[in-house]
Amino acid sequence: MISFRPFWDTLKESQESTYTLIKNHHISSSTIDKLRKNKPVNTTTVNDLCRILRCPVEAIMEYVPSEDDQVL
Repeated sequence: MISFRPFWDTLKESQESTYTLIKNHHISSSTIDKLRKNKPVNTTTVNDLCRILRCPVEAIMEYVPSEDDQVL
């Protein structure tokens, strides 16, 4: 499972907030909701967040093994 827990830590340490992401950077509120619920987001969104927060991908998301993962 992809977890966006690192995103919330990175956001907290930055000068941005969910409000500024929506208002100033045009990240949709539905995308913020997806991040909160660890739902899939596209790589363009991840790229935008890395650019806005000036951080590597690892500061946005991480892989966490889960029993809910699809069997391959």
